[in-house]
Amino acid sequence: MVGAETSPKDWSSQPDARLFAPATQRNRQVILNELSRALPGDGTVLEIASGTGEHAVWFAQHLRPLRWQLSDADPAMRQSIAAHAAGADCPTLLSPIALDVTSEAWPIAGAEAAVCINLLHIAPWSAAEGLFGGCARVLPRGGVLFLYGPYKRGGQHTAPSNAAFDDSLHTRDPAWGVRDLDEVVALAETEGFALREVVEMPANNLSVVFAKT
Repeated sequence: MVGAETSPKDWSSQPDARLFAPATQRNRQVILNELSRALPGDGTVLEIASGTGEHAVWFAQHLRPLRWQLSDADPAMRQSIAAHAAGADCPTLLSPIALDVTSEAWPIAGAEAAVCINLLHIAPWSAAEGLFGGCARVLPRGGVLFLYGPYKRGGQHTAPSNAAFDDSLHTRDPAWGVRDLDEVVALAETEGFALREVVEMPANNLSVVFAKT
C-alpha cells in the first residue's frame, strides 16, 4: 500500500534511492505539531505506510526519545525510507519493515502508538479494515492511532478541491477514494477504538486521533 499524498507520478527521485513527495515539505510541520500533542512521550511509534520516508525522518528528529518504526509494503518505498534514514543520523529511527495492512500477521509484536498518513484514500477499503484490525492487535489499551488525510464529513466533501481529488482517485482506481469520516469512525469502533479528537488542517485535510479502549 502506498502512503503518499499524491500519486507516484508526482514523486521525484535521487540516484541513491531516495524518493521525494512534494506535499511533505508543505505539511510536515503542521502534522508534527499535532503529533507532539497526541503521542506519548516515550516508547515505539509504528508508522504505517511510511511512503518515501521523509515524514518519518522529520518526526523522529523532533520527537525524541520516541522510537520510530518505519514500514511499507512496497520494496521501492522501503529502499527510499532506508536511504533517507541513513542520511539523518537519528538513532531513534528503526529499520523499515515490510508491512501490508491487509495481512493477518504483522511483523511487529507491539507499539505504544501508530501513525498513518495519507493511506486510506489511496487504497481499497480493505486497507482501512486491515489498518484498524492490525492496530487493535499491536497497540495496548489507551494506545493512540493517529490518521491524517482528506475526509468527507456527513457524506459531503469539505471543499471543491477534495471533490475533484476524489474524482481523480476513482479514475486511477475505482476502489480508491476520499473516505467518509463517519464510516471510518464506525469501523474503528468495531475494532475497539474510540474517537478522541478531529483537528482541521491546512489544504482541507484532517488529523483524526483514536485511542484503543
